[in-house]
Amino acid sequence: MGHREDLLAGAKACLLEKGWVRTTARDIVAASGANLASIGYHYGSKDALMMAAFIKMTEEWGDSMTRAVQDGAPASASRAELLTAKLDTLNAGFAESRRFWELQLEVVGQLGSNPELKKWFAGVFPEGREGMLTIFEGLDGSHVDEEAKRTTGAFYHALFIGMWVQWVIEAESAPTGTDLVEGMRRALAGQVFGSRPAPDEGAPAGGEDA
Repeated sequence: MGHREDLLAGAKACLLEKGWVRTTARDIVAASGANLASIGYHYGSKDALMMAAFIKMTEEWGDSMTRAVQDGAPASASRAELLTAKLDTLNAGFAESRRFWELQLEVVGQLGSNPELKKWFAGVFPEGREGMLTIFEGLDGSHVDEEAKRTTGAFYHALFIGMWVQWVIEAESAPTGTDLVEGMRRALAGQVFGSRPAPDEGAPAGGEDA
């Protein structure tokens, strides 16, 4: 590999080992076998290099997870079963790449003090929502219109972000695919506490005798 690729690989390794805040330029140089001057030459700054590494890791995760979700989808499944299986595959993926998702949470915590990083996150929201449609619906970019991104893509994106944050904080209590699909069903049906028997005919509207 050339210095550019070596630096990217070194930055990825350092981010996973030390995190965003603790990674220094010298750490990346040591991990890559390059030199300090090459960081500026190829990427402009250490932060730009780390952002490129973070983006690359996110893209690699998206590619591998898309394959895993599609491969794990049961044949001839109902819509609910299909969504449950995909959500469970995502949960399993968090466990397989725990350090990456811990890094994601750390990076989100830097947005308030890093305007460039925040700008990048905001800029890739449409791409992220499109990626969620690819994962959950098997659609590629050529089949995704702006309305689908704005509605279904945003819904899946919000669901996904909530999943990995809960999983990183406490994996043991994070919701399963079954939990989430049942929660969606109850919310849409207005049955948050589950199915309720219909009230007896003639019963007072308040539910209790006056």
